[in-house]
Amino acid sequence: MNARNSEPTVGITPNLFGIAYGLTGLAGCWGYAALLHFAPALVSDILCVLAAVVWLTLLISYASQVPRRPGGWHAELTHPVLGPFVSLIPIVGMLLSIGLMRHERAAGQWLFGVFAVVTVVLAGWLTGQWISGGLDLDKLHPGYVLPAVAGGLIAAIGASLAGWTGLARVFFGLGVVSWLVIESMILARLYFRPPLPPQLQPTLAIQAAPPALAGLAYLAVSHNKVDAVTFGLAGYTLLAALIQLRLVGVYRHLHFNSGFWAYAFPYAAVATFTLHWVAYAHPPGYRIWAWIVILAITAFVVALAAETTAALARHRFLPQLR
Repeated sequence: MNARNSEPTVGITPNLFGIAYGLTGLAGCWGYAALLHFAPALVSDILCVLAAVVWLTLLISYASQVPRRPGGWHAELTHPVLGPFVSLIPIVGMLLSIGLMRHERAAGQWLFGVFAVVTVVLAGWLTGQWISGGLDLDKLHPGYVLPAVAGGLIAAIGASLAGWTGLARVFFGLGVVSWLVIESMILARLYFRPPLPPQLQPTLAIQAAPPALAGLAYLAVSHNKVDAVTFGLAGYTLLAALIQLRLVGVYRHLHFNSGFWAYAFPYAAVATFTLHWVAYAHPPGYRIWAWIVILAITAFVVALAAETTAALARHRFLPQLR
């Protein structure tokens, strides 16, 4: 606590929803593996329940804290660094709804529809805010792809699974066009401006998510059609994965903090898209390759969870509010 004004110095910030986001990404990977008959569906269901518990816990804590902070919700949404991460709240809601559709289709569809609307409205508001309020180029980071790009592409996947074909195509267009626009600005900032500060460098992993998500969304919208678009998105996903390998030298000098959960969902999305290609190409021992992918991403997320548990025990995980 701050002795001068009794305000907490640590608390829930929107980037912490990256924990639930990463867990739903891993659940999606296991779910896709189950769809391809590579793995049991039970693991995906357990991960969805765990992600839902984490998401609800964070949401209750965050929603109770924000009104007591200076500026309230407006300050949270307009924050130049953390603002885009607020969109993770409805995005994770969409992912959990997609998981629910497998068991309670009608309930899952209704919940997905609600969260999809919130995601799109929030993406529009944030984009409008960035236009009207102006942006500091040096504050721009890969997390800015979350509201419209990740939100739009995940909405496309969910709408397709819900049977809303036309809406799925609308969401796909929203996500892809937003990706082309926002990605160019983020790359310009990364190429030509000073490096991101250490606390934001884990967000570089988010760059791996859009091409993989676009590939998965295209497969969902086109009913698993493999054509030039699918191969093109696979090529850009490969480049994004190779970039991440080059950045390992940057990442290994960082100290573990809550921002490390930025790695989880993008890498899970790449793993899920990789499973599609393993199933499509059917290389010798393809089931072994599929299990290598599944176990590798699972071990990575488990390691993040173990580090998080240890950091929480040492009271060194929750972000500083000031």
